[in-house]
Amino acid sequence: MVPRPGHVTTSAPQPESLVTDGARSLEVRWIFPGQLEDAVAGWFSQFPAAVESREDTYLLEPQLHRLSVKIRGGMALEVKAYRGSPGRLEVAGCALGHLESWQKWSYSCGPLSQGSGDPACWKPVGKTRRITQFCLAGGRTVARAPDEGDEPRCDVELTEIRAAGQDWWSLGLEASGPAGVARSTLEATATVVLAQDLPGGLRPGPDECRSYAEWLGQRPGPRTDA
Repeated sequence: MVPRPGHVTTSAPQPESLVTDGARSLEVRWIFPGQLEDAVAGWFSQFPAAVESREDTYLLEPQLHRLSVKIRGGMALEVKAYRGSPGRLEVAGCALGHLESWQKWSYSCGPLSQGSGDPACWKPVGKTRRITQFCLAGGRTVARAPDEGDEPRCDVELTEIRAAGQDWWSLGLEASGPAGVARSTLEATATVVLAQDLPGGLRPGPDECRSYAEWLGQRPGPRTDA
């Protein structure tokens, strides 16, 4: 059972409340300090994208080995289990990072209630996400607006982050489907996305590569500020 330092109301895991049932994904993410520059947002605008804003609240204490727990947008309890790394992603001269395999369960729930438990155990993170999706079409990897199709695909997101009174931003890729297909889809997508260098000669590298849960656990600064 997930520890509840603040009260989370979850519905029984009936089919209508189950958002995802152990969905597998292959991911790579880089997180950078500071505000997202207009030049980087302009670079990403070459792809069709949807934009969404939400606040996710992450459980930081107690630390859960190989697990990430969050309230997604005040509407879903999401648990992600780390399943290891199948290696690294390298786009020659452009980006380097480690791949992470995850399994995710998500259930309908209500937001954390006020005045109960210890809110210091939870960290709110505001996100504004630009999301595009890549899939294989006619033998080519092509971008499209996000779609809920079943075919192998890779979501690419450029996210503005606000946490603990500080600004950060992230570039992430998440591929779905069987392990072998997910990796080939992610690698093909990364090659297309990073074919044009990021502005200012920025090259995402292993020092910036981490999941949100890892980043929140390592990052200095106050743990209770919004």
